[in-house]
Amino acid sequence: MPQPTKSTRKRRTPLTRERVLDAAMALADAGGIEGLTMRSLGKQLGVEAMSLYNHVANKEDIIDGLVDLVFAEIHVPEPGDWKAQMRLRAISAREALNRHRWAVGLMEGRLNPGPATMRKHNAAMGCLREAGFSFRDAVHAYSVQDAYIYGFALQERGLGFETPEESAQVIETQRANVPEMDAYPYLVETAQELAQSGYDYDTEFIFGLDLILDAVERYRTGG
Repeated sequence: MPQPTKSTRKRRTPLTRERVLDAAMALADAGGIEGLTMRSLGKQLGVEAMSLYNHVANKEDIIDGLVDLVFAEIHVPEPGDWKAQMRLRAISAREALNRHRWAVGLMEGRLNPGPATMRKHNAAMGCLREAGFSFRDAVHAYSVQDAYIYGFALQERGLGFETPEESAQVIETQRANVPEMDAYPYLVETAQELAQSGYDYDTEFIFGLDLILDAVERYRTGG
């Protein structure tokens, strides 16, 4: 009797929603959300696309599930030192968005948010409210932080480099491609300085984040 092949054993592994979402996450991380289709997902799992509908309703349901998995990777703020907790939340959110760059722009406004999404939002608001923020001030503080986190992640995704060394190479290429650069002296200065030191995302993100948190603290205390 012929022995089952590895691919046969894989096809016989029962499908679950968790397994479908794990495979979808791998596809999205590798090729972006545009490349994630029911057909490509079925192929990844070794099943017909129609089999997926026993576990997910459609692609939008898959995206809802993936977004919730990304939220599950973000730090849950705890009552106490609101500033330290929100700082940890922001840093872990940026790290999660760097691991799953397709998620930028899809994290908020889900019509069917999952449990991790709800837990993180509830915890963040709770951290601020328990620290003495009024409801409206908590909304202001939460909103400005998220705008910064998502905006920075979007910029980081689009700039085309990941390390300070790579940023210097990109800047040099830009200078070579723009012969009239001398007409923009401040951009020349920026290019020269960053070509030597590079642009470090970590440093820039923390600088802006601390600036925002300090400003929120001053606003809250009337300073």
